[in-house]
Amino acid sequence: MIDPLYQKEILRLAAEAAGAGRLDAPDASASVRNPLCGDQITLDLKLEDGRITALAHHTRACVLCQASAALLSTTALGRSAVECREAAESLRKFLAGDAGALDSDIASYEVFAPVVPHTTRHTCVMLPFMALDQALTDLAAGTPARPGA
Repeated sequence: MIDPLYQKEILRLAAEAAGAGRLDAPDASASVRNPLCGDQITLDLKLEDGRITALAHHTRACVLCQASAALLSTTALGRSAVECREAAESLRKFLAGDAGALDSDIASYEVFAPVVPHTTRHTCVMLPFMALDQALTDLAAGTPARPGA
């Protein structure tokens, strides 16, 4: 029997691995790791006029993190740093039990509803957003992208 956390759509997202890989000459990169389970993601992004034009990820993680990274690689395109942080906060609230927290732009994250009661797995879903936030923070601080990150 499949674990109830790993719904068909989550498995599909992880298997399709949208955005998997690395970008050549990214404007920003960041790697983050979940110390509880060992999930790790390196995220690269390119921006133009303050908006994300490309996002790629190298993810060594559970299916939840892989699916979240794949979803982020499409939903982050065209967004500003502020909009990405607002989306992350909406997802955080959704995972905390606020069923109405997801706006129409990120409604696809409803696929993670089975994770809501499993608080120890929330970080798995949030890890790609944490990497994105770190990359955007480093970029704003003038920290160059680290190609080997």
